[in-house]
Amino acid sequence: MPRRFHDAEELLPPATFLKRALAIIYDALISIAVLLVATWVYTVIGGWITGWDRFEEMAEAGQLSGDPGLTFVLFLVLYLFFAYFWTRIGQTLGMQVWRIRIENLDGTSVSWSQALRRYVTAAAVFFLALLAGYYVGAATLFVTLPAIIALFLPINGLSITDRMSSSVVVQVPKESR
Repeated sequence: MPRRFHDAEELLPPATFLKRALAIIYDALISIAVLLVATWVYTVIGGWITGWDRFEEMAEAGQLSGDPGLTFVLFLVLYLFFAYFWTRIGQTLGMQVWRIRIENLDGTSVSWSQALRRYVTAAAVFFLALLAGYYVGAATLFVTLPAIIALFLPINGLSITDRMSSSVVVQVPKESR
């Protein structure tokens, strides 16, 4: 059941690009910590399953680099991290600091499928930017950096991720004391 943040008639102003960008930077730092812990857990489980001696041999031989299992686990962990916050309270930790929230137009929390569409849209643009940078080189920054900025830049209050997930990022008003 979706959580209602405010009445459907109440319209909150859209979040500015600066607040979105600052929240993204804050959440990126937290995401690095989450990914480090997930990688450590994956490595411990992998070493336990294959045996530590065999696992060490595989690591030294370079057989573990580019592990698609680890890539999938990290992608899934990051989605679960963001989707949990977006569906429960509408805010990640970085969004709480900058007082912005993801919600539906009627003031309810987004669903898991909306969170997935939002996450996959952002991940696809980042993946294509990294892929282009790897194969073409630093010159692709002239194309990919504006694409990444456009991904989160609100045009008429909605960014590309907002449009793809049928949600909005709004500024949360200060609570009166």
